[in-house]
Amino acid sequence: MGLTSRLNMLPFDDLDARRTMLTEIFGGPVPDSLSILPPFHCDYGLGASFGERVFINQGCFFLDYGGITIGDRVLIGPRVTLSTAGHPVELDERYDFITHAPIVIEDDVWIGAAVTVTPGVTIGHGSVVGAGAVVAKDVPPLSVVTATSIVERKRLKPAPPAS
Repeated sequence: MGLTSRLNMLPFDDLDARRTMLTEIFGGPVPDSLSILPPFHCDYGLGASFGERVFINQGCFFLDYGGITIGDRVLIGPRVTLSTAGHPVELDERYDFITHAPIVIEDDVWIGAAVTVTPGVTIGHGSVVGAGAVVAKDVPPLSVVTATSIVERKRLKPAPPAS
């Protein structure tokens, strides 16, 4: 996170310094065709990998502890969050550990502004995710998905009485 803070303070037109900083953040060389516009935030860095001609717009958050793989020719809009980590949902386990699962974004995907992708999701090649969507399950190849809706997945157990 310290490195992304430094990245975000660089002059916008200092492309060489930005490339050097991205190499540090992601723990090795990144494709020359990768374009990430600041501000950009990442909590780990070493869990992300990128294909060729990837464009990531301003204000994105990559929580990549569980691994993020981005294919070729992927376009990611502003304020997108890719979150591979979470916590158990049961109250008696919620603070005990972190859960994580990888996110895979296949080739030729376009992700609109302010999308959130949750742990364990694969977005199939050629798909489009509309602005503001919350993606909590896999997206089939060559699909267009939109919307933010609330779907009750299960009921939680009540918390045990405090002692």
